[in-house]
Amino acid sequence: MEWFSTLTLALGSAWTSGINLYATVSVLGLLQKLGGVKLPGGLDVLDNWVIIGIAGGLYIVEFFADKIPYVDSVWDVVHTFIRVPAGAIVAYAAVADMDPAIVIPATLIGGGFAFASHGTKAAARIGANMSPEPVSNWVLSLVEDLIAFAGAVLSVFAPVIVAIFLLLFAIFFFWFFPKVFRAIRRLFSGAAALFRGEGIKEAARKAG
Repeated sequence: MEWFSTLTLALGSAWTSGINLYATVSVLGLLQKLGGVKLPGGLDVLDNWVIIGIAGGLYIVEFFADKIPYVDSVWDVVHTFIRVPAGAIVAYAAVADMDPAIVIPATLIGGGFAFASHGTKAAARIGANMSPEPVSNWVLSLVEDLIAFAGAVLSVFAPVIVAIFLLLFAIFFFWFFPKVFRAIRRLFSGAAALFRGEGIKEAARKAG
């Protein structure tokens, strides 16, 4: 069942990349560097202190940026163009040694899972930013970090659990997609208003 564990690792790590790419890369790299894990395909390149250090440093930046209302939404806008393609790349790297008939669909599906998790995260953040109490940002951010770390670890060690979770998430996302789409559209609209200098409150009004 090596093919199954490789495939679930590819899709699971792509999914966590959509939530927190830097946490995912850091965890996978440390698992191979210190945990005696042999990652499949091209993911073995993560066994490098330079890559781990850069990912860890960017995670620290994101850790703080992700907890500031409205800054987190702008951060999500920028990372729409980073997390989603990176998720596809992570999936591709994991299955790179498998048959091309598996590699291409796995890459596309991995990118889809990265988009779905990123979109769901962004939608939740918009709701939090419309909330009157700022603590919700901190709670959401910490939960997202925990999910990213735990998901990356489970993708390596618990393929069956990850496969079940991804199936359930896919069902949820297809039901939730219209709300996610509207939230992402408001996210980009609000970010554009902010960059035009209309102020945070005006950006929030337009995003809502």
